[in-house]
Amino acid sequence: MRTYAVYILTNEIYGTLYIGMTNDLARRTEEHRLHLVPGFTKQHKLDRLVWYEIHETAYAAITREKQLKAWKRAWKVRLIQETNPEWLDLSASL
Repeated sequence: MRTYAVYILTNEIYGTLYIGMTNDLARRTEEHRLHLVPGFTKQHKLDRLVWYEIHETAYAAITREKQLKAWKRAWKVRLIQETNPEWLDLSASL
């Protein structure tokens, strides 16, 4: 069964945040880490996975991604703090 992930990247604690969605979180975070993805994440050197959640359908993941992108920054920071208060890079555990 295929799963989909919504994730948040940053470059440092309380740094710039990026929200994305993928069907292969390990591959996608590696692409970000190596700065293979042109655009915002490469420009801002966002390579630290600090939060993610798994969804069973692409529709659910896209809906959640859009919801989070509409949130205020403080809400996103609180979401990260609840599960990863030290803002550790979670990509190593994938």
